[in-house]
Amino acid sequence: MSNKRNSQGDGPNQRQLRVGELIRRTLADVLNRAEIHDPDLNRMSITVGEVSCSTDLKVATVYVMPLMGSVPVEDAIAALARNKAELRHRVASQLTLKYAPDLRFRPDETFDRLDETRRLFSDPKVVKDLSAPDEDDDADPEGGAPRDRDA
Repeated sequence: MSNKRNSQGDGPNQRQLRVGELIRRTLADVLNRAEIHDPDLNRMSITVGEVSCSTDLKVATVYVMPLMGSVPVEDAIAALARNKAELRHRVASQLTLKYAPDLRFRPDETFDRLDETRRLFSDPKVVKDLSAPDEDDDADPEGGAPRDRDA
């Protein structure tokens, strides 16, 4: 086996993605079943949107959002941070990793970005640009001069 690593880019590798998804599922199950010994946390409905892992898999950043804005996101993150040790123990018992990753909780801003994207696409200037025909439609498919439509 070669010692050289093929790095095609700066994105996460397959192992990071797989472990992140396993951690996400495990945390979602634990929070859904209210298995943590904190009544404040058990009363919250929290969505675990994504988990991204560091390259050495020792740190996992967990992106969370309370459902339907039931509680402020800061309160949910504070409750999760208070119970980080127990959550880490639950993750470690479910996964067969050499080290249990340190869990860091951050607000999930995916929905905010989605709303911003929708707003941008509904802008009249953008709608006009998207509906305008491309200037390249008249060009020869082989890259030559524009074709004569009457011929």
